[in-house]
Amino acid sequence: MTRTLYALAGADRARHFSPHVWKVALSLAHKGLEYETAPVGFTEIPAIEGGATKTVPLLRDGDRLIVDSFAIALYLEETYPDRPSLFGGEGGKALCRFVESWSQAVLHTALVRFVVLDIHDCLGPEDQAYFRTSREARFGKSLEAVVEAGAGEIETFAPKLEPLRALLGKQAFSGARRRVLPITSSSGRCSGPASFRRRSCLAMETRSRTGSSAALISMVASGVP
Repeated sequence: MTRTLYALAGADRARHFSPHVWKVALSLAHKGLEYETAPVGFTEIPAIEGGATKTVPLLRDGDRLIVDSFAIALYLEETYPDRPSLFGGEGGKALCRFVESWSQAVLHTALVRFVVLDIHDCLGPEDQAYFRTSREARFGKSLEAVVEAGAGEIETFAPKLEPLRALLGKQAFSGARRRVLPITSSSGRCSGPASFRRRSCLAMETRSRTGSSAALISMVASGVP
């Protein structure tokens, strides 16, 4: 069965920076399912799979097309019940919904205000033009003005992570610890959890050394047009 994950990419096609795509890659790795990665830019999304979606991630699994990271997780859980569970039951599913809603409403909205220019700068020329036009219309101001107004978010961001700090102070993981083997995508790069952990640690290390918000790009960029 052919399984393809469409992933948002910038000028560097090997850098798939959408956290929503990461969630699907982690889900596939947890299930032990092989897949190929198809990188796409913002302006290429409307043309993939005959216009099947306006956003990524998009997963093709045989003759099925599934959009949205949580919908994909639900699909994988229902379609491959013999593989390790992503949720461990209805309680885990409900908790995942809460965590997703909290992170998008609290963390992403804060982060995007001081990394939006870095996202723009990592894109190709055509995507840069699209990104600037669409985001400036959304924010009602220039990207530069968004970053300037959001400078204070850097100082106030740490307290937003307190719920996670409190949890990790009592246990090592936010969920049950499971052994997951890395899955290699068509790019030849590890797409499993170990790869994500290394990337996250590097981002945090870079952020603490340089004070640059560029290391946080991949945490907040979204495939939403």
